[in-house]
Amino acid sequence: MTDVQLRIRRFREGATLPTRGSNLAAGFDLYAWVDEVQTPEITIPPGEMRPIKTGLNMRIPAGYEVQIRPRSGLAFKNQITVQNTPGTIDADYDGDGEKFEVVVMLRNEGPNPFVVQHGDRVAQMVLNKLPSVEIVEDFEDNLNRNESSRAGGLGSTGTR
Repeated sequence: MTDVQLRIRRFREGATLPTRGSNLAAGFDLYAWVDEVQTPEITIPPGEMRPIKTGLNMRIPAGYEVQIRPRSGLAFKNQITVQNTPGTIDADYDGDGEKFEVVVMLRNEGPNPFVVQHGDRVAQMVLNKLPSVEIVEDFEDNLNRNESSRAGGLGSTGTR
């Protein structure tokens, strides 16, 4: 039984739909779309980042987001990460074509150039249900009902 549908459109020829590595995997692998005629590969020099196209548009249901995250294998073996991790795609990022393409910002934290080719798995995406939240401005005493030992801010739990 499916709880929700994430509608995806391949608008570039040869784009690959996301896949799960296993039935219990939380994320779906995203694949690079590289124009093999114009640029057969994309090289990411050490310390730099490059936008990697997927050739996909998504129609995310209201009340959900898609998070783009690094693949652990790329991070461990090649020190490749997603620059703005996790990157969030909101449900209202909704349209067709290049203007609304899912693009992954890969960053090379390793010492060697990293090459991305068409069809390489470059990131993973996770669909998350969002709670309905209301922000309430409240400066009454009830915010201080339990004085916290963390009142010191960043690093307040100790030096180690």
